[in-house]
Amino acid sequence: MDEQMAAWAVERPGPIDSRPIRRVRRPVPSPAPGEVLVKVLACGVCRTDLHLCEGDLEPRRPGVVPGHQVVGEVVDRAAGADRFEVGDRIGIAWLRGTDGSCEFCRSGAENLCPRSTYTGWDADGGFAEFAVVPQDYAYRIPASRPPEELAPLLCAGIIGYRSLLRSKLPPGGRLGLYGFGSSAHLTAQLAAAQGAEIFVLTRGEANQKLARELGAAFVGGAQDSPPVPLDSAIVFAPAGELVPVALQALKSGGTVAVAGIHLSDIPALNYERDLFRERDLRSVTSNTRRDGEELFRLASRLPIVAHTIVVPFGEVDRALSDLAHGRASGSLVMMGPAR
Repeated sequence: MDEQMAAWAVERPGPIDSRPIRRVRRPVPSPAPGEVLVKVLACGVCRTDLHLCEGDLEPRRPGVVPGHQVVGEVVDRAAGADRFEVGDRIGIAWLRGTDGSCEFCRSGAENLCPRSTYTGWDADGGFAEFAVVPQDYAYRIPASRPPEELAPLLCAGIIGYRSLLRSKLPPGGRLGLYGFGSSAHLTAQLAAAQGAEIFVLTRGEANQKLARELGAAFVGGAQDSPPVPLDSAIVFAPAGELVPVALQALKSGGTVAVAGIHLSDIPALNYERDLFRERDLRSVTSNTRRDGEELFRLASRLPIVAHTIVVPFGEVDRALSDLAHGRASGSLVMMGPAR
């Protein structure tokens, strides 16, 4: 194996068209005890990566390599890493580590651990030829499906699943989705497969077209009102002005879950109009490993398919620009470079 690899690193956060992420050469990382080294086969391009590049999320280390929806092949193991064999296909997701001892970890809410760490933020991620991951935070990935189909499930899918849980959607209920990118289009399929009726409120003709193709009962603009009151809604778009819009679309006792890691300011809420009659507003913070395991079990038996746009390794910067400007629908997935 070569000692050097290609990677994409955030050099100076700023608007994506100012090229804050650049292609660089880096040493191939060495796995620490309990970690495995993987050759990156595919890595989803997430809006969180865009937030990191543009500085909405402040980088936690200089020159960090983003990417946290990684499907890869194990090529090396360090001492104490015996969960996977060399040659196994595994997935690397956003959550990279927790302390395991705080009140949240002990209660099953490890996503709220104050010392949690994240792939592509605290440690280099998958916009590279190789990446390392603690074995306890990796997922077994079926080798029978193409890596580009599975990569979006590792964040868009998992966060969508947790958002669906947080939205408290009743069986057969009406679910509103505000924004219809990578996570929302997977969540729509998951909810519909379990009997929900889907209402999509989003900007962009491409996103609206995909929503119709996936069988949404109603597709409208982001500020439109659905034709019937909703049981639950999830705000995927990073637009705080959509929160009161979503709340007003609920029936009594309904719930809005806000799925993004970054959100613009929410306008002042009117208690009677937006919250009264026991309408709930909930946030979503990261995920637990159990969320990921449950999502992959569901994905193995339900017809959930990521609609992907494959991006060559050398065009990660363009893919992030397309994401920023709404020029892509479904899931953008970077393919690992051939060596």
